[in-house]
Amino acid sequence: MRRFFSPVVLSAFLLAAAAALLAGCGPGSAAASASANLASAPELKWDELIPKSWDPTKRYRNISLEALRDNDPRAIQMLDEMRAVWDNAPVNVALDGTAAKLAGFVVPLDSTQDGIREFLLVPYFGACIHTPPPPANQIVHVIADQAFKGLHAMDTVKVSGILKAARYASADMGVSGYEIKSAAVERFVPAQPK
Repeated sequence: MRRFFSPVVLSAFLLAAAAALLAGCGPGSAAASASANLASAPELKWDELIPKSWDPTKRYRNISLEALRDNDPRAIQMLDEMRAVWDNAPVNVALDGTAAKLAGFVVPLDSTQDGIREFLLVPYFGACIHTPPPPANQIVHVIADQAFKGLHAMDTVKVSGILKAARYASADMGVSGYEIKSAAVERFVPAQPK
């Protein structure tokens, strides 16, 4: 049986993410200013990308999904309907155009001997590789400012840049609701417990 995940269930898988503020377009001090702002920026969490009023599971609450088998036409129809709703998931428009730093898992869209430059950033391990992919408001299309060597599928990274509301459809991996172009990418290292 395929599983249908609500934003509440997805939040259990979400990474603790960091947020950032990019700044500095002035000559000479741009890099130092951007680094200082990134270090002191507030955190952006994955559930902040979802509008508070959006609940894609409302229509399925009174249906016993456990009773349906994968080949049941009702299950297939519900999965198709859910996929359409998730692919068109609304974004949090308040975040459009803001500087952000977000941690997540890599789903490569390109790979060369120079490394990976374009990928989807997702909130939990296995997203976009297994069916169904997350809603569009839980996928960020990333185009790094330069190729990142040694990066593989499901590696964890922090991505920083300007978060834009923009749709990108990958034939195999799902639809993203956000993008970060010219993104800075670094490996994500979780904080050690004290």
